[in-house]
Amino acid sequence: MDTRYLQSFVAVVELGSMAEAARHLDLTPAAIAARVKALEEEMGLSLVQRAGRSVRPTAAGLKMLDRARTVLREIRDLRAAAGDGFALGELKLGVFGSALTGVLPPLLKRLYDRYPDLSVFVAPGNSVELCRQVTLGALDAAIVVEPQFAVGKGCAWHALLEEGLVVVAPAGLADRTAHQLLETEPFIRYDRSVLGGQLADRYLRDNGLVVKQRLEIDNLMAIAALVGQGLGVALLPDWSPMWHVGYGIVPVPLPSRAPVRRVGLVWATHGPRAALSQALLHEAQAMYAQEN
Repeated sequence: MDTRYLQSFVAVVELGSMAEAARHLDLTPAAIAARVKALEEEMGLSLVQRAGRSVRPTAAGLKMLDRARTVLREIRDLRAAAGDGFALGELKLGVFGSALTGVLPPLLKRLYDRYPDLSVFVAPGNSVELCRQVTLGALDAAIVVEPQFAVGKGCAWHALLEEGLVVVAPAGLADRTAHQLLETEPFIRYDRSVLGGQLADRYLRDNGLVVKQRLEIDNLMAIAALVGQGLGVALLPDWSPMWHVGYGIVPVPLPSRAPVRRVGLVWATHGPRAALSQALLHEAQAMYAQEN
């Protein structure tokens, strides 16, 4: 069996379309379709089905998916073990939304300065799913918000930074207190399906604060831009990139100790890329030690 067929099949299922899989693998959609068809013929099974412009796995495809991922992972591990574990191994790194711009660029700069021939595949996603992917072995490590559950067997977690909640307000309202702003101004809510939004929601309830919600969204930079347009105020983690884009916003501290969102690294502690994940952790610790 040609493992490239497996790779294409997994990419199609994970990305939901032939076109997205083609972009991801730097091939044409026709080539991806041909590979999947060849795999289906070899297996004697229909593995995917079209639903409009998207592609979904069949029941047989779903049964095969985890095994296919395992085979591809074992092949990557074999290649890495044949070399030094750094140059020949590709680090599969998950990164949650706001860390893609706030944490990842300076961290990769440090890592590439040390290992210029390193290959990294970055998978964006929400923190809960990224932790699951590390546990399953689909990812080597992930930059995530602190999991609210025990990480899987064979995995470790280390916190890198804390971001306390602050009220984000237009600069012209900086003379008002945090609670005054929350109770009187339109409120732009950080999505309650993510931990930062849950922390904010809990703070409002614990302090008996009733807000006039205008909208709810899961994107810190978008919320900062909306606040900068004078559309309301928000209760967000004190995320550094917000203050450097010229939106005309200010942080207004909460009157008591603010709840914190912890950001860190979860990684698989065994396998050929465990040492590389440790190197990533070391660079991240050094980076934040310099900032503090």
